[in-house]
Amino acid sequence: MKFEVTILGSSSATPVFNRNPTAQLLNCNEKIYLIDCGEGMQHQLIRFGLKASKIDAVFISHLHGDHYFGLIGLLSTMHLNGRVKPFQIFGPAPLKEILEMQFKYSDTILRYEIDFVATTADIPRIIFENQDMTVETIVLNHRIPTTGFKFTEKKRQRKLISEKLEADNIPVEYYPLLKRGLNLELPGGKLIVNDEYTLDSDDPKCYCYCSDTLADGTYLESIRNCTMLYHEATFLDELVDRASLTHHTTALQAAQVAKTVGATKLLIGHFSSRYKTLTPLLEEALTVFENTELALEGNTYAI
Repeated sequence: MKFEVTILGSSSATPVFNRNPTAQLLNCNEKIYLIDCGEGMQHQLIRFGLKASKIDAVFISHLHGDHYFGLIGLLSTMHLNGRVKPFQIFGPAPLKEILEMQFKYSDTILRYEIDFVATTADIPRIIFENQDMTVETIVLNHRIPTTGFKFTEKKRQRKLISEKLEADNIPVEYYPLLKRGLNLELPGGKLIVNDEYTLDSDDPKCYCYCSDTLADGTYLESIRNCTMLYHEATFLDELVDRASLTHHTTALQAAQVAKTVGATKLLIGHFSSRYKTLTPLLEEALTVFENTELALEGNTYAI
């Protein structure tokens, strides 16, 4: 099953040359989800050959503009392009009022239905679930109510050992039952032991998205042992006081978080506009956590 994230924006607060405010696309089994929606997100879709029409839901972490100012434009474009398929929005409750006011004063009646689900930054909650994954909020510590999101794959069915099934002439109509892990008895009394004809599926993977937050450790249990952790790294650690004042994280602190929770891989992003080159932030994180990469716009990372 495909499980990957494409970075559309990696800048904090304001756009800078060659970097845009936060936005990511998550592909889970060819279903596409948007994580935050900063200004310029639509241009990024065009730039990287991605289609807005394939997005079925958006998860907004908080109501600072660099994380949602692109949303009204996206919704309007989908309306103008004739979308009729419903669209889900997960985000802070006041976002619903913001969107309704925009549509009211532009005299816009969307062609499609919006299913708005309000998030709360009090305790972690499961806010979405389908056959492929669950999504749970991560309670973060920023200047306004903020949640990250934990995307966890569902356990897949067992894998068939096709060669053995064919060699033993096991009828194909029994394959779905074998995938479910059942032992079978064929007509005539032959016993089919599941372990002899199937293999266990891979362990489910988990992508944790930690948007703007003070690195205070309160959210560590929510992200423990994640496969890939995206964590904001707005500043170098020489500006740790500035990070604390603004409720942000340094590259060093993000790496310490990844190491503490046992993450397999770390992506750092949400870079301050003061940094024209990002190499120093990566180098700082690598001193603590070896498997770190920069969240570079246009890049797709397998989870």
